Amino acid sequence: MRLLRSVLFTPGNNMRMIHKLPTLTADAVILDLEDSVPMAEKDTARIFIRDSLDLLSTGVSDIYVRVNGLATGLTVEDCEFVVQKGITGIMIPKVESRNEVLEVEKIIEELERKRGLEPGSVVLIPTIESAKGVVNAYEIASASKRVIALGFGAVDFTRDMGVSLSKEGTELFFARSYVAIAARAAGVLAIDTVFTDIADREGLIKDAMLAKQLGFKGKFLIHPSQIEPVNRIFSPSEKEIEYAKKVVQAFKEAEARGLGAASLEGRMIDIAVYKQAEDLLKLAEAIAEKEKRIKMRQQSSG
Repeated sequence: MRLLRSVLFTPGNNMRMIHKLPTLTADAVILDLEDSVPMAEKDTARIFIRDSLDLLSTGVSDIYVRVNGLATGLTVEDCEFVVQKGITGIMIPKVESRNEVLEVEKIIEELERKRGLEPGSVVLIPTIESAKGVVNAYEIASASKRVIALGFGAVDFTRDMGVSLSKEGTELFFARSYVAIAARAAGVLAIDTVFTDIADREGLIKDAMLAKQLGFKGKFLIHPSQIEPVNRIFSPSEKEIEYAKKVVQAFKEAEARGLGAASLEGRMIDIAVYKQAEDLLKLAEAIAEKEKRIKMRQQSSG
């Protein structure tokens, strides 16, 4: 199972920040070529990212690059630099249609052939950042087998809607809910928007808990201090893991007796509850495996 609980943005033109990434415990890092990089710095950022992939592979985070959107005319050149051995995937910003995903897929397919990369190995994360994108969220999420997650970007979405971004987030409620539902229907993960107030840890936790309740499986981050609380919120507790194990055992025992449901602690356990418990245990297993890698890295560097 792919982990995307914490997905940290890092400007591609900031080598100091890039060098710090292998020491962090985010599930994924996104090296940015888009909004955080001025036009005059695009070439520098492309070179920095390309030349840092070997270094970044020593960490525990998956490596993605946010390229510039197709409308800018910069996407092909971005991909030429960064689709290399060591990259996990490409994040496509401001996607509004299925065709945009397919166009980027063609670019990547050609580069995989040219670079001798395994076909289909470079995955995609399209992000929804406009009203049109929200309306077309399902067709975007299901456009390609390469799509492993659908992201939501609130800053550009509110700008497109002509409203202000508030801490309460009432203006985002429908869009967030719809993106999470579309991602689930397409069988991919949903990643929630950034929380922009770095100093407000309590606000971050509250926002992440709401996102989890809406069906998101992780959150975009803008600062390393946000990694720990967000990882914790999107991870099952020991109590939840133990209960999931009981659910799986109870359902399998009932199934062996020819029953379609079981009872556990006064609650009915049907196939839907069983599958949810199985998913939780797979997530817990993936988290445990990652924590082992973190410990091994700490021991080897210590």
